[in-house]
Amino acid sequence: MTSQPARIPRDPSADEAALDLRSANWTPPFRESWKSDAGASIVVFLVALPLCLGIALASGAPLLSGVVTGIIGGIVVGWLSGSHLMVSGPAAGLTAIVLSAITTLGSFSAFLVAVVLAGAMQVGLGLLRAGVIGYYFPNAVIRGMLGGIGIIIILKQIPHAFGYDASPEGVQSFQQPNDENTFSALLNMLDHVETGAIVLSVLSLAILVLWDQKFMKRVAALPGALVAVILGVILNSVFTDSGSSLALGGSHLVSLPVITTFEELRGAISSPAWSVISNGAVWTVAITIAVVASLETLLSLEATDRIDPLKREAPANRELLAQGVGNMLCGLAGGLPMTGVIVRSSANVYAGAKTRASAILHGVLLLSAVVTIPVILNRIPLAVLAAILIYTGWKLAHPRQLMYFLTKGFHQWLPFMVTTAAILLTDLLMGIVIGLSVSLVFILLEHLRSPSYTLVGREGRTSRIQLHEHLTFLSKANLTTLLQTFPRGSEVVIDGTRCKRIDHDVMEVLREFLDSADARGVAVDIVGLDLGRTGGALAH
Repeated sequence: MTSQPARIPRDPSADEAALDLRSANWTPPFRESWKSDAGASIVVFLVALPLCLGIALASGAPLLSGVVTGIIGGIVVGWLSGSHLMVSGPAAGLTAIVLSAITTLGSFSAFLVAVVLAGAMQVGLGLLRAGVIGYYFPNAVIRGMLGGIGIIIILKQIPHAFGYDASPEGVQSFQQPNDENTFSALLNMLDHVETGAIVLSVLSLAILVLWDQKFMKRVAALPGALVAVILGVILNSVFTDSGSSLALGGSHLVSLPVITTFEELRGAISSPAWSVISNGAVWTVAITIAVVASLETLLSLEATDRIDPLKREAPANRELLAQGVGNMLCGLAGGLPMTGVIVRSSANVYAGAKTRASAILHGVLLLSAVVTIPVILNRIPLAVLAAILIYTGWKLAHPRQLMYFLTKGFHQWLPFMVTTAAILLTDLLMGIVIGLSVSLVFILLEHLRSPSYTLVGREGRTSRIQLHEHLTFLSKANLTTLLQTFPRGSEVVIDGTRCKRIDHDVMEVLREFLDSADARGVAVDIVGLDLGRTGGALAH
């Protein structure tokens, strides 16, 4: 007799804890997460500041407009959103749209009316529960998007790390505003190398790598990114005071507008020109922004959920509502349109954030810093911030992502690679469209290979075909092929009792088979289907 292994009693409390951990709504209480969230908010603030300024510059908008959107995206959308880790702000993916729209509408004030309308449309999309669209993007495409953005961040920030700051921070499209592209900028960088920038960027990267080690996480009181910035500012000040050739200044530093009075603040913030609201071009721009911003937000939300260590899932419809409210406020306050942004969100995740308090705090930091210490912020070398972004990009595009998909088969790694390459060579949305198209080809091929029926029995001349629950137009090919194989004298029973939905195309195939049965000498018995009615109706 073989002995049975002893059973270990289950701990009900452990089961409940595991269930809570898997819950989409589970989040650590603030008293436990505040330290992690506060540290992550500083990192996100340091990443967001140059991106807000750079995207505004590349969009042809006032510099402060990008910061306004960053503040609203952090404080307002961070509070309204159901996402625990996604961070919203001005999006590089909208840069070309904003630049073109401002030119078309004639002024930034007229463009702000379109932003308010786009926000209202997003609220409507949220109420219509359009957020479900985000669930239909394959995992390979989402992961390819993360990898593509990671590579873009690295390639776009390397010139800044070498001291070549010809293109604004935050530009992610292959073609840059200065008529260069991603690769030509890397070549031109070699003619504009600043040794001081290399020193600061290498030092900053070394600090970030060191701070990521387990022993440093136990003893470090400040985030590595903040330490890198503080040391970068101090070291560059030493270079400047000593007259060293390593000193960086001018375009190599953060350039935030310095506002000292309330009147200057009022002058720096634009207001919507409501007189243009009846202009059809304004509504066209609004629809474009609403659709593109919503799609980019849903993609970023899905991607952020994928890299959340706690595997929480944020409600997509609530996110559209939050984004809509945020964009309406951005338009009213003179800001750029916003989306959920994967660069800030990934920096938030990898900095150790636990709750949405991190996104809210980063917005508070943006507001406080811009109002109180703009002069100090303008002493931060772009090379240091480039190092922080390069390290974030490395985590997004880590080689283990490629190795993972290489083990999943051709139908997984090809869409992943195509999406990554397409984003690198075009822009985010075009890359997603191309990657999704490749995935759809594999999905269609798989569907065509999968029979929409089961051949239950084939005894002598009698055959019984059991149709499956759902038959779409894609089922037409393999079903037609099967029906053509029955020779004269055959008896065929087509059983549709399990069918729940049949497309009109499939019903037509069955009708044609039934109509031609006598001429072909085939006896046909249809069970559970009413072929006399259109629209996929089923018999009862």
